[in-house]
Amino acid sequence: MNADYKPISCSFYDELEARATQRQPCTLTYRTEADTPPSTYHGIIADLFIKNKVEYLRLEDGFELRLDAIVAVDDKELREYC
Repeated sequence: MNADYKPISCSFYDELEARATQRQPCTLTYRTEADTPPSTYHGIIADLFIKNKVEYLRLEDGFELRLDAIVAVDDKELREYC
């Protein structure tokens, strides 16, 4: 994803943080390129971090994803959060 970072809502961040704290397996639906079908990835969130002023998550298996690429986590869609 090369576009400028667009921070996600604090409420949605809290959803991600709760899953990481509880080590709850989750399914991430994400889109790394505009106008492409979303992809999914399943795992446990190990870390939420900032790199070069961009927020990311890292799963236990090492998979990393920019938070603004996320469409949904499990049944929670980002667009439903303010």
